[in-house]
Amino acid sequence: MSSPESRFVKACKAQPVDRTPVWLMRQAGRYMPEYRAVRKQYSLLEICKNPQVAAEVTVTAAEALGVDAAIIFADLLLPLEVMGLPFHFSPGEGPVIEQPLREAGHVARLRTDRAADLGYVSEAIRLVGKHFGNRLPVIGFCGAPFTLASYMIEGGSSRNYLHTKKMMYRSPAIWADLMLKLVSVLSEYARDQVAAGADVIQIFDSWVGCLSVEDYRSYVLPSTTELVQELRKTGAPVIYFATDSATLLRSMKQTGADVIGLDWRIPLDEGWNSIGSRGAVQGNLDPILLFADWDTLKCRTEDILRRAGGRSGHIFNLGHGILPETPVENVKALTRFVQEYSVSS
Repeated sequence: MSSPESRFVKACKAQPVDRTPVWLMRQAGRYMPEYRAVRKQYSLLEICKNPQVAAEVTVTAAEALGVDAAIIFADLLLPLEVMGLPFHFSPGEGPVIEQPLREAGHVARLRTDRAADLGYVSEAIRLVGKHFGNRLPVIGFCGAPFTLASYMIEGGSSRNYLHTKKMMYRSPAIWADLMLKLVSVLSEYARDQVAAGADVIQIFDSWVGCLSVEDYRSYVLPSTTELVQELRKTGAPVIYFATDSATLLRSMKQTGADVIGLDWRIPLDEGWNSIGSRGAVQGNLDPILLFADWDTLKCRTEDILRRAGGRSGHIFNLGHGILPETPVENVKALTRFVQEYSVSS
C-alpha cells in the first residue's frame, strides 16, 4: 500500500487525525477542462482501458483540487464485459446493455473466470501509486452486486427497477445465482486493485435505495456482506456508499464495512447515530450546492462539519458525484475550506 498512515486511511479506521480528510466522488469528470480535453481524444471506455491515460486523469484531478485521496478513474460497469455482457454508452441515455438478463439461461452463461482481464484498472492504480508514493492514498472501487445486477437486468438505468424486482420476487434461485457470480468477479477484481496499491476500496451501491428494508435484508445484504468481508481480508478499509439509503443505513452497517457513505438526504449526525455511532462515515454535501453562492455553500459545509463534531472517523465528501456543469473554482474552494476549517476549529 502506498499510504497506509495517511489521515484519510486513518479516518477510514475511525482513528484520530489532525484534520478532516476530504475527497469528492467523480472528482475527475466533465466539469474539469483538463478532463474535457482528454475526452476529445478518447471515449470514456478508451480512457478506462488505457492505464497511462486513466492514471493521468486520476492524478490531474487530485492535484488540481488538493484533495486528500485520489480515486482511480474507471467505470462501474467494466466487470460486465468480462462476464460476457457487452455494453456501450449512448449519448443522452448513458450505459446500454445490449442483451439484458431476463431468464435462467442468461445468468447461467455468465462467466466468472475472466476477472483478471480487468487488469488494466490495477495497472492504472500501480501508476498512480508510483506517482504519489506516500504523499496521497489511492482509492480503488467496484460496483455492489445489486447495482450491477440492476444494470444487467434492466438493460440500463431505470425508474422503477421492474425487471430486477420481478427476478428477485419470482425467481429467487436465479437471483441467488446471479449474486453469487457477481460476488466472485467483484471480489477478485477489487482484491487485485488492493494488490496493485489501492489503500481503500469503495463499493458503490448506486441504486439500492429503491428497495425496502425487508427486500434489502432478504435479497441484498447476504451477498454484499460476503463481498465486504472478502475485501476486508486484504487489510484495506472498505467504504460502502449508496444513494437514497437513509432507511437502509443500519442494515448496510451490518455488512461490516469500515465506512458508511451518507447521501445528502439525511443530516450527517442522524446518519451516524443510526448506525450506533460506530465506525466511520463519509459525506454528505448535496452536489447541487456547488452551484450556489459562496455564503450558502460555506454555511451548509460548516453545518456538516459541526454535526460531525470533530469525532474521529468523518471523511468529508459529497452525497453523490460532482455534476458536469459544476464551477471548478467552487470545488477547489470547498476543498480548501474543509481543510482550513477543521484545522482551526
